[in-house]
Amino acid sequence: MKGTYTVIKPKKLFSFSDLREIWDYRELLYFFTWRDLKVRYKQTYIGVLWAIFQPFITMVVFSVFFGQLLNVPANGVPYPIFVYTGLLFWQFFSTALADTSNVLITNQAIVTKVYFPRLILPFSTVLTKFMDFLIAAVILFGMMVYYHYVPHLVALIVIPLLLIVTFLASIGLGLFLASINIQYRDVRYILPFFIQILLFVTPVIYPASIAGKYSWILAINPMTGVIQNARAALLGTTVLNWTLVLISLGATLLFFLFGIYRFKKAERYFADII
Repeated sequence: MKGTYTVIKPKKLFSFSDLREIWDYRELLYFFTWRDLKVRYKQTYIGVLWAIFQPFITMVVFSVFFGQLLNVPANGVPYPIFVYTGLLFWQFFSTALADTSNVLITNQAIVTKVYFPRLILPFSTVLTKFMDFLIAAVILFGMMVYYHYVPHLVALIVIPLLLIVTFLASIGLGLFLASINIQYRDVRYILPFFIQILLFVTPVIYPASIAGKYSWILAINPMTGVIQNARAALLGTTVLNWTLVLISLGATLLFFLFGIYRFKKAERYFADII
């Protein structure tokens, strides 16, 4: 019996139609994001406060050991608010990167049975972490009131730009890791160690100036520009370094495009080897 049929197969390379397809499936993107939020806080005693608990306790521990015992400099501002500002952006990046790299494996049942734009999964994961960022930012706001810090007006422009850089960095690297994680499951074991090491080569618990003449090495890391300029805009620790912002933005755009390219190239094999 003759008839017509439609073959659905992924494109070989990335195109702007992929982004348009994400927009067409925006309701599904919202559903995945809401689902992840509900699963995360379901049957927890303090609910969404877990998003505040992790960076807050980390800030307390770092403040005691690095701020008081080791006297790590903080560019003339109280160490707790100095380190919390860095942790806020770092937690957004690191948790989004970790979860995005595993997003295909954790959603294996859906990926192998139903067609939808696969890029929705990593995007929804990063959006979930962004919601955690907004919740945890309440503590930073309270600390700024307590320590009498008023952010510069330029922060209204800089902070959204830095969030875009963080978003692109986490999803770009996450897409690359997700595409190789389905072939080499070692990634899930190596990544936590890599993120832990990356924490200490990112100026989260210390100012970038402490590296002296080797500061350029830190500048290679796009999160260096994000954290350093977030502190400059919110706390006035240093002068805003627009060159460093542009370097971070350029690097993350490359990460983003390469991550999508690698993800789309491997997409046709996801259902077979996942």
